[in-house]
Amino acid sequence: MAEEIKSLDELSAVVAGVETPAAEDIRAPREAERDALGRAYATGKRKDAIARVWIKPGSGKVTVNGREINKYFARPVLQMILRQPFQVAGVEDEFDVMATVKGGGLSGQAGAVKHGISKALQLYEPSLRPALKAAGFLTRDSRVVERKKYGKAKARKSFQFSKR
Repeated sequence: MAEEIKSLDELSAVVAGVETPAAEDIRAPREAERDALGRAYATGKRKDAIARVWIKPGSGKVTVNGREINKYFARPVLQMILRQPFQVAGVEDEFDVMATVKGGGLSGQAGAVKHGISKALQLYEPSLRPALKAAGFLTRDSRVVERKKYGKAKARKSFQFSKR
C-alpha cells in the first residue's frame, strides 16, 4: 500500500480488499449446558410467578408441580402457551418437561413456565436459539402490577370528585 490513493473509489476498493473478521467469528460458539442426568435447567419469570424448569429428551410429557399439564392448566389457552416454544423450535414431542412454579395466578404461571422452557431449550440445544429469540420467547416480560398509592382507590384511580 505504498502507492498513493487519489479517489474515494480507490479507497473503498482498498478497504474492501482488507478482510476483517465478522462479529460471529469473534464470539465463541455457545455450548450446550446439561447436568449429570442429561437435563437442561432454566428459571422463567412472568408477573409474580417464578418457574423452575428441567427438560430432557423424551416423549413430550409435561409435568407442572407434580401434576399433568391438562390437570394443572385446565384452560386450553394456557396449555397452548406452554406448547409454543416447542412448535417454534420444531421439536414437538421430543422433550419431557418437569416444572415447579410458585407465585402469581395461572396466567402468570403459564407465562413463567413458557419462558423457562424457552431458556432451557436454548441451553440444551444452542442451534434453537435464533428461532426462539425471533419469536420473543427468551425475553422476560417485565410488566408487573403497579402498586396501590395512598389517597387513591387503586394504583391510579381516584375517588369520585364532589364539588359540594
